[in-house]
Amino acid sequence: MFGIVRPCTHRLSEGLRTEWMAHLCGLCLALRADHGQFARIVTNYDGLIVSVLTEAQAGATPAGRRTAGPCPLRAMRTAPVAMGEGARLAAAVSLVLASAKVRDHVADRDGLLARRPVAAAARRVAAGWDRAGARTGAALGFDTALLVDAVDRQTGIETLAGPGTPLLTVTEPTETATAAAFAHTAVLAGKLRNAAPLAEAGRLFGRLAHLLDAVEDREADAASGAWNPLAVTGTSLTEARRLCDDALHGVRLALREVEFTDDKLVHVLLAHELRRSVDRAFGTSSCSHRGLEVPQASFGPPPGNPYGPTPGGPAAPSPPRPPRERRGLIAGCLVWAGLACTCQMCCGTFEDPWSRERRDALCNDCGDCCEACDCCGQCGEGCCCCGDSCGCDC
Repeated sequence: MFGIVRPCTHRLSEGLRTEWMAHLCGLCLALRADHGQFARIVTNYDGLIVSVLTEAQAGATPAGRRTAGPCPLRAMRTAPVAMGEGARLAAAVSLVLASAKVRDHVADRDGLLARRPVAAAARRVAAGWDRAGARTGAALGFDTALLVDAVDRQTGIETLAGPGTPLLTVTEPTETATAAAFAHTAVLAGKLRNAAPLAEAGRLFGRLAHLLDAVEDREADAASGAWNPLAVTGTSLTEARRLCDDALHGVRLALREVEFTDDKLVHVLLAHELRRSVDRAFGTSSCSHRGLEVPQASFGPPPGNPYGPTPGGPAAPSPPRPPRERRGLIAGCLVWAGLACTCQMCCGTFEDPWSRERRDALCNDCGDCCEACDCCGQCGEGCCCCGDSCGCDC
């Protein structure tokens, strides 16, 4: 998977975590349904934002969910997944943008793509994704030619760019593509007045996506000699960070003008998680779930406190859940393979493949995959993204 908005599920409440996974799985299944199994490899974190925006405007309905069957990526559990036009638009956009990413790697002659036969095969795959995205987009009233044109212009702009070229000239095609995708969610939701502010939010989101990709790849591109907009235009990291901070502020201002039915998940992803993405790219974030742990004795009643909760009393903890039925040897091995291949055993917690009990991951310190929850530090209202509501005006 790829994308700049990669929230660690520990920072989401249970309700928001379920919603986020519903859109992620919905995008994956929409790709499979419309374009076949192979298309699922273009599932990405940023694409699902299109689905989230559509539902946030139109409102969630029972018809917008279905229960998907067991999947190795969910530890062989069923789950509610998003369905409908939002998920299909996200699939179309993901295909076209993934096609652009493949062609970009071909142009840069990255890895195996430096070999002509492999590059030719990659171009054919990318062209197929373009056609598939166009079919789905047309069914939804969305012209993916806007995205394809932006991708084609990107190559020409990069060829002409050099020292002194404004960095925003290089990011313009990406901005145009994401603006079109964000704006069309207003059409699908039947709220046309939202199209203009969503286009602005999408434009700035595209700018961030392009800049953060350049920042994260800067050292690797320098080592391999690949094209990088920061190096080619002579833009410093300080200037890149300023542009990112301006874009973050602009996204928040634009979203304030949008009429949402329920914007909780949108706010978490495009206000708080987007800022964390910037901090992560520039190496200004610090994280550890362990750092959030507070010893129980710090706030709980001391030993022997006569006013502490008594067994069976109103403050007593709820009884433990009954153990779930164990999986068999073969089924457990299959689940273990799925967990290992998807890295779910490396971060946070996971369900034991055989006993179904919750286990701590092998690496309980998530490093740069998640930051300490300090989402509303700028507005002085404390932490708000860990709950189902946000009380700060940011």
